[in-house]
Amino acid sequence: MKRLLIFTSFIFMIMFLVACSDDEASKDGKIELDFWVFGATNYEDLAAEYEKQNSGIKIKVKTSETEEHHNSLFNALSAGSGAPDIVMIEVDQFDRLKQAQDRFVNLYDLGAKDIQDKYLDWKWKMGENSDGDFLFGLPTDIGPKAMYYRIDVFEEAGLPTDPDEVEALIQTVDDFIEVGKQIKEKTGKPMLDSMEMAYRAVIDGAEESFFDKDGNLLIENPGNSVREAFDFAVELDSLGLVEEYTMWTPEWGNAVNNGEFAIELGAAWLKGWMAGNAPDAKGMFRVATLPEELAGNWGGSYIAIPSETKHKEEAYKFIEWMLSPENQLESFKSEAGLFPSAVDVYEMEEFKNTEDEFFGGQSTAQYFAKAAEDISYIYKGENYVSVHNEILTALQNVQQGADPDEEWDDAVERIKGIVNK
Repeated sequence: MKRLLIFTSFIFMIMFLVACSDDEASKDGKIELDFWVFGATNYEDLAAEYEKQNSGIKIKVKTSETEEHHNSLFNALSAGSGAPDIVMIEVDQFDRLKQAQDRFVNLYDLGAKDIQDKYLDWKWKMGENSDGDFLFGLPTDIGPKAMYYRIDVFEEAGLPTDPDEVEALIQTVDDFIEVGKQIKEKTGKPMLDSMEMAYRAVIDGAEESFFDKDGNLLIENPGNSVREAFDFAVELDSLGLVEEYTMWTPEWGNAVNNGEFAIELGAAWLKGWMAGNAPDAKGMFRVATLPEELAGNWGGSYIAIPSETKHKEEAYKFIEWMLSPENQLESFKSEAGLFPSAVDVYEMEEFKNTEDEFFGGQSTAQYFAKAAEDISYIYKGENYVSVHNEILTALQNVQQGADPDEEWDDAVERIKGIVNK
């Protein structure tokens, strides 16, 4: 009997320790929330501010490189343990992770419907499952695209340099090509830095590209946007309007700094890189909106709550606060320059009156806001990153002299192999 009592007491003690562990409370009694992020954000600052306003919460922010971050998350979700309470997910990785719906909290169950109208409709829909009844994450930043153009190159080509005049000049894809030809003829410089940027000009705005919502491969369908994007890049290359720079390399950085090409088709987040890494280009760039056919979104993310958290209500309260219009404005104003998905921000005077010294004092925010509101819902598919890279490989081969049709056919076969694994 005595042994039984001792054994029972031991079991209760173990249960008590496990319960304490499950509470995940720190020694000072605060609930700890692990928050994984990637890249440059101001989320550590916002977490610290939230802690000041909510004394019972401690938020531990872990920052990693993008690939490492998503691989760690995928592994944790696959294992069923080790995931954080809150996680940031990049938009290109989102559809892959949506296949594990049971590993995430449905934010609609926590009241997310009440704040849906605060965000861009297309961005919100991308955070749902295909049935629209499960919300994986709240919208954070977005990457609306525009033309970053060199005013010195435009002047040398005899073209206008005022942003509104440039927008009026380039209204269609044909206009874009004609301006590129004029720049090449007058200055000897290419229009764009790479075939990838030409390809992305079309694909980043395509509502459906590689897959439909049922997972069917679309790239061999007549009029498919991937083939259109591929052909557009090939055409610009054949006209001598694209260079062979690879983004983020030192050679590309020097080309941006020195004005070796006329236009970068970049997302809003590129502003921060340019201001910090191309000092000689200060005052030489302006921003204008793209033709509708070439407008799109490149990048952005969501904040989700893995289902293994023990504190989903507390986690949701924090991310709802962090992604409010007021705090998205703070993220936009920070060094990270995260472009807001909360539409109320676009009407805030502090947003509208922002002047970008690097861009000659231009208020670029309004141009990106206009682009953001013109974007449509975009479906990528779980294998998007892998299949997208196969097209880029084909384009690189074409630029080295390979036959475009053969490269396209080879890429399609490689993509089929990826999908059928």
